[in-house]
Amino acid sequence: MTDKIDFWNRVAGRYAARPVRDTAAYEAMLAEIAARLHPGDRVLEIGAGTGSTALRLGPSVALWLATDLSPEMHRIACAKPGSDRVQFRLAAAETCHAEAPFDAICAFHILHLVPDAGATLQALFAQLKPGGLFLSKTWCLADLPFWMKAILPLLRLRGWMPPARALKAPELRALITAAGFAIEGEMTFGKGRHSRYIVARKPG
Repeated sequence: MTDKIDFWNRVAGRYAARPVRDTAAYEAMLAEIAARLHPGDRVLEIGAGTGSTALRLGPSVALWLATDLSPEMHRIACAKPGSDRVQFRLAAAETCHAEAPFDAICAFHILHLVPDAGATLQALFAQLKPGGLFLSKTWCLADLPFWMKAILPLLRLRGWMPPARALKAPELRALITAAGFAIEGEMTFGKGRHSRYIVARKPG
């Protein structure tokens, strides 16, 4: 765990400065998420990084609690303009929060990075209201072309990529449903067809 925190602390500045690679795809995702939320909603986001998504969507709901494991990511997020309209918190993905239960929980590009995705999903399920939404976007690294998968160990060796679980899309869906969620939809945005956006709901 310490190695993972050290990695994200080290790259936080570059991560924050890096422009969005596919602006149209990112905007399409934000619009999709926003259409599912309501002004009175209380939302938890895990793996919030430097807070870009939280700052875009948080002001339109009653509470947006954005959490991240990295102190440096957290520091950068809290220093951004508009951060007073979002609640940022330093916390691991599976942390239980006093503000629960939430109307929606968001997990963007994080489930392949946590030590135990199944345990994290169960912790999130427990903090969601019956009928609440779980919105996630996850890299399915095992579905990448062979040549891309082949370079991943080299990237990790050079410290350019954190440890990550190589999920296949069916395995990701199975983890989400095993935690108790009912999947309602799945899509990709732009050219990132291996980054699966899944809409799920807690029955109730």
